[in-house]
Amino acid sequence: MPGNRVVVYQGPGSVSVETIDYPKLEIPDEVATGFGVKRKAPHAAILKLVSTNICGSDQHMVRGRTTAPVGQTLGHEITGEVVEAGDDVLFVKEGDVCSVPFNIACGRCRMCDEGKTGICLNVNPARAGAAYGYVDMGGWIGGQAEYVMVPYADFNLLKFPDRDQALEKILDLTMLSDIFPTGYHGAYTAGVTTGSTVYVAGAGPVGLAAAHAAQCLGASVVIVGDMVADRLTQARSFGCETVDLSQGTPLPDLIEGILGEPEVDAAVDAVGFEARGHGKGASEAPATVLNDIMNVARAGAGLGIPGLYVTGDPGGVDENAQVGQIGVRLGLGWAKSHYFVTGQCPVKQYNRQLMNLILSDKAQIAKAVNATVITLDDAPTGYQQFDQGAAKKYVIDPHSSIAA
Repeated sequence: MPGNRVVVYQGPGSVSVETIDYPKLEIPDEVATGFGVKRKAPHAAILKLVSTNICGSDQHMVRGRTTAPVGQTLGHEITGEVVEAGDDVLFVKEGDVCSVPFNIACGRCRMCDEGKTGICLNVNPARAGAAYGYVDMGGWIGGQAEYVMVPYADFNLLKFPDRDQALEKILDLTMLSDIFPTGYHGAYTAGVTTGSTVYVAGAGPVGLAAAHAAQCLGASVVIVGDMVADRLTQARSFGCETVDLSQGTPLPDLIEGILGEPEVDAAVDAVGFEARGHGKGASEAPATVLNDIMNVARAGAGLGIPGLYVTGDPGGVDENAQVGQIGVRLGLGWAKSHYFVTGQCPVKQYNRQLMNLILSDKAQIAKAVNATVITLDDAPTGYQQFDQGAAKKYVIDPHSSIAA
């Protein structure tokens, strides 16, 4: 049996590609022990990776800003070909090319029944919800790899209807595992609809995906804010307005300069807990973005918060931030009757519809996020460049499956 090469966290700022055992049709020990269930997983499938992406959430771990241990395997944005299916897998078969939601979900618990697959109750004994290759998420092996095991395969896998078409559009379809649904979730839950004006904080890949999703939802103007010039240029490349927060000009003034008024109909936080204050050289201030979006969202507006916030941050700016307690002006949001939607995106609520948009050429998410293909061996370099603010979404091609 072959081994399995996978990206592994080696400490702050460092990842490597290591060889581990080839996957088995088994769930992790901590899940089996924690729930008192059988380890054998005839409901699972093994996929040969076609593509797998570097995510900003991975970058938080690699920066040492979570409690991830050295040796943590990485990667939760997975697209692959089924090469083995367990005896209880009925509806996907070897050769099928599928998208894998980053949420691991059993399809059998109360949360899954309600469509809340980001907080499945049966896949992580530590808390509701699990993901591949992520700290405190159940011990599931990461998918920045050659092969990966997917449990509850009939429920979790989204099969592409035509293999050749899927491979032709793989740079768009690879975004279905996480950032396109996550960005869409941020925009949709913020209430973006026909004619909306929208502010998206952050021009990283999730922010760009949220901006493109807002366009798909019919927004009239999408404004993206960031402090990295290349990322703002990328946002403008597909029709967004932008504001440069490195200059220190108050955000409402910047928005008024575009819209003629200092408020928007909906706002999205695509930055998360490593937010910084405004202006060149601004220090970290983790509540900045949440306070910004409350400030510029009109009364009664929705705030979509797909940006990651954690309960354990060793590098937090103070003792409160280190446990996820930050200085949010909740009174402002309360006074303006805002509503907030937080947490992992339940990918399965959106991925099929977004797949259809891609296949019918109604969405160009790869262009929006500047999808850039690298090899598995180049993953450490990809992490370094991403951390330096590269305006790219790195797509790892472990088996040279992606056409030039």
